[in-house]
Amino acid sequence: MNDTSAVKDALRRQQIETPSWAYGNSGTRFKVFAQQGVPRTPQEKIDDAAQVHRFTGVAPTVAVHIPWDRVDDYAALAAHAEDRGVRIGAVNTNVFQDDDYMLGSVTNPDPKIRRKALDHLLECVDIMDAVGSRDLKLWFSDGTNYPGQDDVRARQDRMAEALAAVYERLGDDQRFLLEYKLFEPAFYMTDLPDWGASYAHCLKLGPKAQVVVDTGHHAPGTNIEFIVAFLLREGKLGGFDFNSRFYADDDLMVGAADPFQLFRIMYEVVRGGGYDAETGVAFMLDQCHNIEPKIHGQIRSVMNVQEATAKALLLDRDALRAAQESGDVLEANAVFMDAYNTDVRPLLAELREEMGLHPDPVAAYKASGYFERVVQERKDGQAAGWGA
Repeated sequence: MNDTSAVKDALRRQQIETPSWAYGNSGTRFKVFAQQGVPRTPQEKIDDAAQVHRFTGVAPTVAVHIPWDRVDDYAALAAHAEDRGVRIGAVNTNVFQDDDYMLGSVTNPDPKIRRKALDHLLECVDIMDAVGSRDLKLWFSDGTNYPGQDDVRARQDRMAEALAAVYERLGDDQRFLLEYKLFEPAFYMTDLPDWGASYAHCLKLGPKAQVVVDTGHHAPGTNIEFIVAFLLREGKLGGFDFNSRFYADDDLMVGAADPFQLFRIMYEVVRGGGYDAETGVAFMLDQCHNIEPKIHGQIRSVMNVQEATAKALLLDRDALRAAQESGDVLEANAVFMDAYNTDVRPLLAELREEMGLHPDPVAAYKASGYFERVVQERKDGQAAGWGA
């Protein structure tokens, strides 16, 4: 796509969801460093998310996590979001923190614990109804630590039974996005370890079940863009959880570890029609800001995705196709690299000004005084944190 106006139109339509938990205190398994001005309530998390949208113009939704964002009145929470200029996006479930889930949640050998886990998943669909959400995000830490600990096939049967029950409960305009993770916390076997397992379960259930790709949940060297291309081709790519990692699942800011990989992923999204409205691909950040400021980190992450997307949109696909069809390996790679090496920051600054925004979202946020104000306003009370 070489038409700059068409590239701008595509970027103007881009939407990147931010997660409520990114605004609370979060960190690694070893330490969570508390920061000033951190939200104390789900409403204050939404207030912070609204700042990201205010300065970027492309982050109109915020994902919530239950029970971390549990409230008495979810319709009121949705109204609070609307009042701040954003909407509630995906509802994320949590069947990994209770002591009951030591041996698994929906795959647990104890039917009473499986029932407890399923009830929570169904409760989250009720919350979706209340807030007007389309997406239910499912991630399971279920797995085993020792060979022989449990029946591998039976655990898959239990997983399938739970997913079918959730699928049946979904409304016509709702869907669930099934995540996967190579390892952690299970050491021997994870019940949903890769995209193939997630895809197989979703394929069996139907169109309201789709796969979500967390960019940090793969073995080193995994070709994530191939997974993206395959799932898009099959109509089974539901969304992304964007982050970066240097090893394992660090949840660093997207584009921090390997910006070239992010570009390659976004090219496959563009190539596969992932920005077309009918595909419904959801683009969400899933990061834990341990040492960096929360709102600033989210703004910078949104900008990183914008830059990778702009480069992907600018790639000369006609030239690339010609080189590919003629078998000119080096020319094809050169076309690809030319797009990646393009400085798209002036284009994005121009676009933001056309959208009535400051050309530099980070500078505008810093100059707004919002952070200094909430530091004073949130001195008292319990700051929200990872898991609360």
